Amino acid sequence: MPTNVFVSGQYLEKIPQWHTEDSSWKAKGVLEMTKRNCLSPHTIGEVGCGAGEVLRQLQLQMDPECLFFGYDIAPAAIELCRSRQNERLHFQLADVTKEPNAFFDLLLVLDVLEHQENYFSFLRDIKALATYKLFHQVLDLSVYTLLTKDGLTKRRRLLEDLHFFTKDTVLQTLRDEHYEIVDWFYAPRSIYRSSKIKEKIRQLPRAFFFSLHKDFAVRLLGGYTLFVLAK
Repeated sequence: MPTNVFVSGQYLEKIPQWHTEDSSWKAKGVLEMTKRNCLSPHTIGEVGCGAGEVLRQLQLQMDPECLFFGYDIAPAAIELCRSRQNERLHFQLADVTKEPNAFFDLLLVLDVLEHQENYFSFLRDIKALATYKLFHQVLDLSVYTLLTKDGLTKRRRLLEDLHFFTKDTVLQTLRDEHYEIVDWFYAPRSIYRSSKIKEKIRQLPRAFFFSLHKDFAVRLLGGYTLFVLAK
């Protein structure tokens, strides 16, 4: 099963930082979504929390009374979480869908759907775990990736992605499982990741087309992700 790569530690060998470099802008997206929708959660859970850095970033910026709970089935990921744990930030090596008393005001599902063999059954399993669910999804399917040699298979090999999405397929999948879409917005993942001048210049066409027509730019050039708040 693909999840064995995470459980066995092979994923950590390929991705030693477990994507912590993306945690700051992901936390920023979570905060933006909660502010846009006037949410003040007292408990936040995260399924597939990885190294736990997103939750740590949120704890630093949210109400000091808020409690945070991260769950992951990968022992290596939970070990990375240990240094971040404190009295209000807890991590557990467990499948949150099998925890009898797990319930949160807000459940974070960040970059998880693409790793599920059956993401429809996964969505059914997590639906009752929180009042609000906040999804983050990379939008890999674009004209650019389809025309690029090895554009999608490389992600399959490196990141263990089993499925690839567009904005429309993400939203329709949630509706198919009777989620109510509350709000959504794009995030410029490729631009956030650009640190050098040459990389920033390469992102100018994406930013330009996005300023003209968001959906067209994302479908054409990719490089964006999607935050979705649902009930």
